Amino acid sequence: MEKNTVFEGGMGELGLGIEGVLRRAARSLIEQAIETEVAVLLEEFSAVRMVNGRQAVVRNGHLPEREIMTALGPVPVKVPKVRDRSGSGIKFNSALVPPYVRKSRTVAATVPWLLFPTGRAGIGRPPDAR
Repeated sequence: MEKNTVFEGGMGELGLGIEGVLRRAARSLIEQAIETEVAVLLEEFSAVRMVNGRQAVVRNGHLPEREIMTALGPVPVKVPKVRDRSGSGIKFNSALVPPYVRKSRTVAATVPWLLFPTGRAGIGRPPDAR
């Protein structure tokens, strides 16, 4: 009788190795950080209204998905767009993923710290640095 020692559950079913899992987690964390940046910007300009009472600074979809080079390899990211209907020139540029930059030093420095939880906000040091 043959004994099957292959584990059939978990991430192996998705065809992802450890690198794929880490890239997926990095993408999620980067997008969450960018969404937080957008929320802060919208909150900052929430009092700016047009003559008809509508908000002047609003979300307006996403830019085309692009790849950012990180220490984990290329990670596809969607960056939200913000529209200024008042014409005063308010723009959203992410500090984490600047426009027209393919390799982001801030992402490469930030992702490892976001992946290792400390028990508080989920941001901390790698296990060997504790």
